[in-house]
Amino acid sequence: MLLATRRFFRYYWGITGRGWRVQQGEHLMGMIEQLAVLAGPLLNIPVIRRIRRNHGLEHATIHMLAQGRRNLRVAGRSDSAGFYLYGDVSTAEVARAADEALRRLRNGQHELALHPNCGTNLLTTGTLATLAAMAGLAGAEDSAGRRAERFPTILLMVIATLIFAPALGMALQRHFTTLGDPGELEIAAIEQRVVNTPFGGEVVVHRVTTTGG
Repeated sequence: MLLATRRFFRYYWGITGRGWRVQQGEHLMGMIEQLAVLAGPLLNIPVIRRIRRNHGLEHATIHMLAQGRRNLRVAGRSDSAGFYLYGDVSTAEVARAADEALRRLRNGQHELALHPNCGTNLLTTGTLATLAAMAGLAGAEDSAGRRAERFPTILLMVIATLIFAPALGMALQRHFTTLGDPGELEIAAIEQRVVNTPFGGEVVVHRVTTTGG
């Protein structure tokens, strides 16, 4: 197993096969771009486009909040009418961050619409890792010995997906689940409420309502 692991990382990190990996990665990203073009009519349905723009503004707002606070713990969720932010931040902070985020997006800083901790990335990573494990176990479901023998191979397959999945997730964000161009999006209102959690605690929730887009 140790030998197989060493060979794998020698291959992945570029001692061998670097040009092939770069070529295949570029090919996959090109395929995603082509799929986005084909899916353009669906992605540009007004309600879907608004969700994508709100999703991008949500990410950009979190980026702005992170600039002013260390160890920021905020989660978000977007829909066609705006987005929610869950975390201990004040309404004034959210308002400043959302206004600055929208201003920067309008000025062309569309990369702010992407976030490494987005659910798109988590879903992509989980899906690829699950598929890798299932593929590694194919044909060995009825034999504990054969499953044990395949453990090193499955481990390497899962590690490979964990390394590759973040870049794929960011590409899916860029072309499918977010939209960096805010269009005519405007911030209409920001409301705060405190919600009791099932575990006995409380969480601060901000609702950012948008119009246009």
